[in-house]
Amino acid sequence: MPQAYLDEIRRPDQTVNNLFAFLGIVVDSIEPDRAVLRLPFRPELTQGARMVAGGVLATLLDETMAHAVLGGNRPGERTTTVDLSVSYLRAVKPGSDLTCEARVVKRGGRVLFVEAAVSSDDREVARATASFLLLA
Repeated sequence: MPQAYLDEIRRPDQTVNNLFAFLGIVVDSIEPDRAVLRLPFRPELTQGARMVAGGVLATLLDETMAHAVLGGNRPGERTTTVDLSVSYLRAVKPGSDLTCEARVVKRGGRVLFVEAAVSSDDREVARATASFLLLA
């Protein structure tokens, strides 16, 4: 890992990430320090007001940022989120697919700074920044 994992996660029938399989997340691209993930709409992702739940958006943001980090990690480097800040900009209409793009802003010695945005129907709906810790 991470190369074997990154190769496998791109497959539509992947089994290496249970969360992706459960939510239906699709990998559009993962490259060094950048990732784009897509979440096709499903009614199960909505809350009581029939809008996509904020926690779903936060999860998509976190996972996309984590995969941007993984895409640039050297063999043997693992990572974990240590801080996540999400801004919700507008509600996501039912039926709308989500696309999230993340990029690593800075790779420090042990801490990485990452940002991401989720779009729906070509409109930004949420944005996040996060810090990730490299584990030995």
